[in-house]
Amino acid sequence: MEENVCLSQEAEPPGQHAGLTGLALDELFQNSLAVPAVTPVTKAIASRVFIMPSRGAAACKPSPRSQSFRKQYFPDASAADWNDWRWQIRNRITGAGMLSRMLWLSAGEETAIQARGGAIPLNITPYYTSLLDPMDPDQSLRRMVVPVSAEFERSRDESDDPLGEDHDSPVPGLVHRYPDRALFLVTGFCSTHCRYCTRSRMVGKHEETLADRDRWERAIAYIENTPAVRDVLLSGGDPLTLPDEALDWLLSRLRAIPHVELIRIGTKVPVVLPQRITSGLCHTLKRHHPLWMSIHFAHPDELTFEVSQACNRLADAGIPLGSQTVLLAGVNDSVETMKRLVHALVMNRVRPYYLYQCDPITGSAHFRTPVAKGIEIIEGLRGHTTGYAVPTYVIDAPGGGGKIPLLPGYVLGHDDQYIRLRNYQGRTFRYPDLAAVTDSEARV
Repeated sequence: MEENVCLSQEAEPPGQHAGLTGLALDELFQNSLAVPAVTPVTKAIASRVFIMPSRGAAACKPSPRSQSFRKQYFPDASAADWNDWRWQIRNRITGAGMLSRMLWLSAGEETAIQARGGAIPLNITPYYTSLLDPMDPDQSLRRMVVPVSAEFERSRDESDDPLGEDHDSPVPGLVHRYPDRALFLVTGFCSTHCRYCTRSRMVGKHEETLADRDRWERAIAYIENTPAVRDVLLSGGDPLTLPDEALDWLLSRLRAIPHVELIRIGTKVPVVLPQRITSGLCHTLKRHHPLWMSIHFAHPDELTFEVSQACNRLADAGIPLGSQTVLLAGVNDSVETMKRLVHALVMNRVRPYYLYQCDPITGSAHFRTPVAKGIEIIEGLRGHTTGYAVPTYVIDAPGGGGKIPLLPGYVLGHDDQYIRLRNYQGRTFRYPDLAAVTDSEARV
């Protein structure tokens, strides 16, 4: 039985599974998909930064908020059930009937949930549902996971595949866009669905075909036969929803490829399903270093007691952690909110890595901000807090152009043999520019 996050002692590492093949591995894939389809977070609670050690039963005690929510809405579930990540997945909130017991639904929310149509399905773990304000449809966390009718409005230039990933897919489940990197979509399953998901065309719809051994083998064969690929990013869906054994098998296969130097995992599991970050999972992951992890954080209210434990457990396993945040209107589009988020992240050993302009996915207009807002946020962080807490603001260019960084206008121009610069206070400085000096001397 999978140990829960509150064990007082570290579990023994599971056995190696690098040689797992055939029916045994097929069973792992099937098990990974065998899942059936309040108290608000106050500002006072959200402002706290929880840093707890990885060991010790007391440190792993669930928050009072989680315990209260469980007793109210899942009275038959024990504390051990709640802390079991598989129980969390089996008991996801997937319909208006379930959600309306826990939240007062606005007309727009109820209509969107009932309509469904081509939109990504409603899917929220009980844990993350416990963070939602039951009375406020405009709460930041609630806006990210509860459907609204605006999702069914298609604006100009929106697309189901805005980044052109399908165009750069040499084999199913693999995207090879940058020369030395490959994106490996190992599953279409997520424990919680973000309403602005770039891969809504596949997430929650084709999960049973992505986590398929034959597809994995074809993708691995492509990587083996492409020596330029030195960096593999596992994404989906969410790789951490796979069983430990399946992850161990996959990581072992990739590690055996001589030219694969770096493996990364992109995930939101530590945020929406922190119970998944068990001692057994960390033991599995740390056997495959160098392994890095990019976690999708969007708002400081996500840095809860449980999430802090999950992040610190991963960091203790030697995994460098970065955060990838999507800029979302009405959620995190202010300097104050973003500063609270990045400060909480670095206190939990997570480096703010990217701030993404929201991709023009179909039905996402209500989430997208002007590009000027992202530049304003970076300008409000740079020089006003440590550089470790300042992410790179990027647009992932539509059509497959890749990530393009955007910066405030700190370079004001050239003055004779100097470059004129503006600092975070708005003051102007001159720096002797060697290239300008050389050009000047050449002209003389």
